[in-house]
Amino acid sequence: QLQLVESGGGLVQPGGSLRLSCAASGATLDWYAVGWFRQAPGKEREGITCITLNGGTNYADSVKRRFTVARDNAENTVYLRMNSLQPEDTAIYYCAAVWAPAPNFCTGVIDKRRFKYWGQGTQVTVSS
Repeated sequence: QLQLVESGGGLVQPGGSLRLSCAASGATLDWYAVGWFRQAPGKEREGITCITLNGGTNYADSVKRRFTVARDNAENTVYLRMNSLQPEDTAIYYCAAVWAPAPNFCTGVIDKRRFKYWGQGTQVTVSS
């Protein structure tokens, strides 16, 4: 059973950066697509980025050119680098995974319903 644990959240000033980690255990991520999602208070959980087994990526418009997703299969971990953070980025950030050998899995809308395994989330707060 795949298990995911996020880390790296915290409090950061506007314009700052953070790097989140999504560490997997119980299985290797080699054949899994991994997505990052976030949920702000009172809002729906939003898909922000996705990375396929071969490193193909997709980003929501809200984070494009600011956030970068990468995977390190040797470490069984997926990272989310977040730059130029703004108060509207404040949310709980979740990673999720699904067994997905298709290299084009991450195209289109990053839909939470397509992902099977979820981490517990990590809080990111952007405030001065």
